Amino acid sequence: MADISIKEFYKDVFSKDCCLLDKILSEEKGQDIGHFNVFDTGTLYQSCKSQPMPYNRRTYYKISLIKGRNKVEFADKEIEISDCAVLFASPKIPYRYTPLDQQQSGHFCVFTKEFMSLPKTALLLDNLPIFNPNGDFVYEITTEQFLEIEHIFLKMHKEIKADYTFKYDLLRNYVIELIHTGQKLKPMFAQAQNHNAAERISTLFVELLERQFPIETPNQVLQLKTAKEFAATLHVHINHLNKVLKDITGKTTTEIISSRITQEAKILLQQTNWNISEIAFSLGFDEIAHFSNFFKKQTFQSPMAFRA
Repeated sequence: MADISIKEFYKDVFSKDCCLLDKILSEEKGQDIGHFNVFDTGTLYQSCKSQPMPYNRRTYYKISLIKGRNKVEFADKEIEISDCAVLFASPKIPYRYTPLDQQQSGHFCVFTKEFMSLPKTALLLDNLPIFNPNGDFVYEITTEQFLEIEHIFLKMHKEIKADYTFKYDLLRNYVIELIHTGQKLKPMFAQAQNHNAAERISTLFVELLERQFPIETPNQVLQLKTAKEFAATLHVHINHLNKVLKDITGKTTTEIISSRITQEAKILLQQTNWNISEIAFSLGFDEIAHFSNFFKKQTFQSPMAFRA
């Protein structure tokens, strides 16, 4: 799946004109996939021009300690943060985060699934309630709770600069401490927003779909292939998603997905030497026969006939 990388994340957060971007990318060059980093929000806002975090299906996890006015949008809902909150984001929760003023402070850390892998932590991140895609991920906190959580982040800042050989083991423990602290908190209430909600859902659907393409290797497999899977990821009912897309595009969710998969199948058949089995697998089909039937239904040709 063509999700965004950690480096693309930095470009999203700091904007391409941020004076810190080159330094951060240089420092991260050559890092392995078990990535972790922690940032001071106030310092970033003083150094870089803030901008909304765009909708995308991120490949990393993020824990944010927030102080300031902000808005979090996901599916057809939004949460307005007026003072203090903590946000737990996973790759399965697409959202947009927008600061509402320049008086921002707090901290956030980002890490990949590999950094917090089962052998290293004895935890399966996606099984934790706080990272459940159908659960809550923004929690309101008091000033006292803010200071308590900030203390954990300050330890992270200190440790990541240290020369201690096992510092990343210690940083994993701090992440686990944040997770357990968060799971004891009260979630913020998300309000459904009718205004522009349909447009938001449509935009997010298209971005989730397109981020899976192009297919560049036979081992790259589509993760979202059905209307049901997209609806679950967007936290909306499948009937609502169908209605939104039908009203805006004139096509159903399944028709849009099928059209994009067919487009990619044609490209792979014409521009690669992959065999039909490899193409079928990368497009999410377990059996060649299923792919052939799908392709023939869409194009009135078999994959072999189209390639010939």
